[in-house]
Amino acid sequence: MRRLLILVAMLFAVAPAPTLAQIGDEVLPPVFVETLLELPDDAAQAAKSGRRLLLYFGQVGCPYCKELMQTSFTQKAIVDKVARHFLPIAFNLFGDREVTWFDGKVRSEKEFAKFLKVQFTPTLLLLDEKGRIIARINGYYPPHRFSAALDYSIKRLEAKLPFAEHMKSVPQTGAGAALNEQSFFVKPPFNLARKSGGKPLAVLFETRHCAPCDELHREGFTRDKTRAALAPFDVARFSLSGRETLTTPDGRRSTAQAWGRELKISYTPSVVFFDDRGREVFRLEAYLRPFHFTSSFEYVSSGAYKKEPEFQRFLQNKAEHMKQAGEKLDLWN
Repeated sequence: MRRLLILVAMLFAVAPAPTLAQIGDEVLPPVFVETLLELPDDAAQAAKSGRRLLLYFGQVGCPYCKELMQTSFTQKAIVDKVARHFLPIAFNLFGDREVTWFDGKVRSEKEFAKFLKVQFTPTLLLLDEKGRIIARINGYYPPHRFSAALDYSIKRLEAKLPFAEHMKSVPQTGAGAALNEQSFFVKPPFNLARKSGGKPLAVLFETRHCAPCDELHREGFTRDKTRAALAPFDVARFSLSGRETLTTPDGRRSTAQAWGRELKISYTPSVVFFDDRGREVFRLEAYLRPFHFTSSFEYVSSGAYKKEPEFQRFLQNKAEHMKQAGEKLDLWN
């Protein structure tokens, strides 16, 4: 018996300590779990306790990821909600760990992110028990909206209404009751049809009572660098509930509301970019600070999206060039 007790003690002594989920050197909140990344098995295990998978995509040095972790994931009510209703798993946008999806295929993290069309960090995907993506949370959501987004899965609302409709009902605190105007917005009639060799088009979708929309107008559009980046574009702005008629970039008649639904806009502000032939080439569905917002216009106008399909890679290259040139770089301000 004494030998058995010694053996057991030795086993505990050499057993590895539980590891916290992390991306690079950044340790994530303990609510995130480490698994073998065999997602069908993870989903089945979660379902036994009435939970669903929550997939989080981040990257090293992402200020929006840091903001999400320091705001929403530091609030006990949200952390408890995530722990009670989800199995949250973190992925590195450019990582190499192997992930097994519901189709049985094994992909590296970066291949997995491309497969799921993840372009921004943070991105969180809410899955049902069969591995279907029922909601996509792009970018930073303030705590009250992030909590409401989680409720969409917790209350099993996907059978009743689209995620975008659910989020439209969430109040925006501290935001204006009217849309902000800019002198460079396309004026009616809204003929957005493109001609070969003409200007590309950027279409901004907003709503009233939208705090990030107000911030975009207050801090983004007022900067000289942003105004210069917008110059090569026609820029149109519509409310997601707008009833004005328009001609889409490919020449069809529609309304702002119908077109927004067709484009599956679920976050405001969102910007959808079209080339001179009326084809969508890129979109922003995230809360973006001025550096990233301005860079998105440069990404499209320069044609960089044709050679570098990953916006994050473009940003990294731009930031590196700025540092080499001695320019001050502040990704958040």
